[in-house]
Amino acid sequence: MEWFYAKNGNQEGPVSGATLKSMIVSGEIASTDLVWREGMADWSPAATINDFESAGVVESAGIVAPPGGSQIPQGGVPQPGQVPGTPVAHAPISNYLVPAILVTIFCCWPFGIPAIVFAAKVDGLVSRGDIAGALEASRKAKTWTWVSFGCGLGSILLYVLFMTIGIGAGL
Repeated sequence: MEWFYAKNGNQEGPVSGATLKSMIVSGEIASTDLVWREGMADWSPAATINDFESAGVVESAGIVAPPGGSQIPQGGVPQPGQVPGTPVAHAPISNYLVPAILVTIFCCWPFGIPAIVFAAKVDGLVSRGDIAGALEASRKAKTWTWVSFGCGLGSILLYVLFMTIGIGAGL
């Protein structure tokens, strides 16, 4: 039986069942990497495939399915009904570079700089297939962008308040 697997955002295969089992035992395929063969309704994490568990391969490799069911990695994974052999796509990941640059210039540059640094990492991580790292960098870029925006807005509001009540006007 021929198997397909998804690794680092790419679909690989077909490989024989024996080859796939040895790849799982060697750690080349992780327990969370998705596998599929004809007859399966959907892609599944390698750790949840009964064919491997019954042969003792999963237990001997120390692979344990996560509690509460399998966790399918975000992005870069085959979609339900996707035909093997077609490229594995992931949802676009926003890098927040333009907002990071704008808040650095117009709001609060000390907090804008980390936003730019994290934003600049996103595309490189995606191109290397590190979707989890790219999502984390995107999240941090967004957080620092909002922190910078909030500090800049807060500074402007304080300035307006002080000018309104007369602190700093004529003292």
